[in-house]
Amino acid sequence: MSLRLLGKKLGMTQIFEDDGRLTPVTVIELGPNYVTLVKTLERDGYRALQLGFDPMSEKRASRPEQGHLKQAGLPPLRHLRECRVDEAEAGRYQPGDALGVDLFSEGDQVDVTGWSKGRGTAGVIKRHGMHGTLSMTHGSHETMRHAGSIGQSATPSRVFRGKRMAGRFGNDRRTVQNLRVVGLRPEENLLLVKGAVPGSRGGLVMVRKSIKNRS
Repeated sequence: MSLRLLGKKLGMTQIFEDDGRLTPVTVIELGPNYVTLVKTLERDGYRALQLGFDPMSEKRASRPEQGHLKQAGLPPLRHLRECRVDEAEAGRYQPGDALGVDLFSEGDQVDVTGWSKGRGTAGVIKRHGMHGTLSMTHGSHETMRHAGSIGQSATPSRVFRGKRMAGRFGNDRRTVQNLRVVGLRPEENLLLVKGAVPGSRGGLVMVRKSIKNRS
């Protein structure tokens, strides 16, 4: 399965496994994901499923969004994403179908994609882990957390592209691979995976089976 299901990161907790180990887990509300559109090779040039997640009030959706989802008999959905699928998966689902945690099993390895926490504009110490000035002797003034010289002298007389400097930090798309599924709660649409995933509580995440677990 190469489907990326949409979910919401609810936070972290810890559980005792059967062997008595205390394991930190991330709780993800995974679905239900609704199939809103099936794209075919003949009509669209590629095979894909468009999935929707997180119902919302009708007044928050635009008229085109409302009309698009009503064709599939679905309410307005906050998040819509496409994922490429193979021929077998494309023919397995129809608009209006609901997908959820039942596609996974305990012990599966999954890849979780999210957006890291945004930290605004940050200096070189916070952004890149630089040490800064280690002492304040010999007349140095307020340079403890400064980047220092960035020039290249007369040759080549420019700053190289990619120089590590202060700037926007965080809010980047990140994927954590091979997280083990520790528990499932289908009645609550909850997926419990070992370890941490990117993003803050309430953030959108995408979950798929790792390559070695795909069937």
